[in-house]
Amino acid sequence: MAGTDKLQVIQSRAAGSRQLTRREMVRRMLAGAGAGAAWPLVAASHPIYEHLVNGELFEEAEKLGAADWKPVFLSAQQDEMLAALAEKIVPGSTKALVNRFIDLLLSVDTEKRKKSFTEALAAFEGESQKRFGKGFPSLDSGQQNELLSDAAARPEKKDSSGGVQKENAGLYEHFENLKGWISGAYYSSEAGMRELGWTGDYAFEKFPGCEHPEGHS
Repeated sequence: MAGTDKLQVIQSRAAGSRQLTRREMVRRMLAGAGAGAAWPLVAASHPIYEHLVNGELFEEAEKLGAADWKPVFLSAQQDEMLAALAEKIVPGSTKALVNRFIDLLLSVDTEKRKKSFTEALAAFEGESQKRFGKGFPSLDSGQQNELLSDAAARPEKKDSSGGVQKENAGLYEHFENLKGWISGAYYSSEAGMRELGWTGDYAFEKFPGCEHPEGHS
């Protein structure tokens, strides 16, 4: 979201160059995903996918770098929580203004989705307070990684009959919800699209997956 909304892209090394807007690049990425290339970590069923498809807020997103920016939907505390989570889940999210883009998208989303998102933030805040006695943004890197690693794993246990039951499934589901918003916002930013192969010289025909070794998938 930060910086210019246009990148010089050529379809092949023999093709001439032209300027593509973010809307055009995302549209082409989605078309590529439909042809078999992966949009990293974002399922078509996730709410953010709908926003990426219609692209109605891409122009508004170019204003998110303003020095006097304030969240439209989230509270200041929720925004701080989201920014901290986003940076740990997908490194580079802070520079890409992922928290600001998500706030913009949520401001026009349904009440149900807004509620689901804020409940996910609250769940991580509650777990952070329970484990460490302080909020997630105040945790050290090791504590943040511990909490997110546990949340990212689908906990299971065997019941008395030998069957498998989910344990702490709620936190896992909240993690998946937040991860979808965060990864979708990041990979539709200039930084994320460049990571997928959009460069000043060449665009990959197929997109690699998330290459953050420290990221939580």
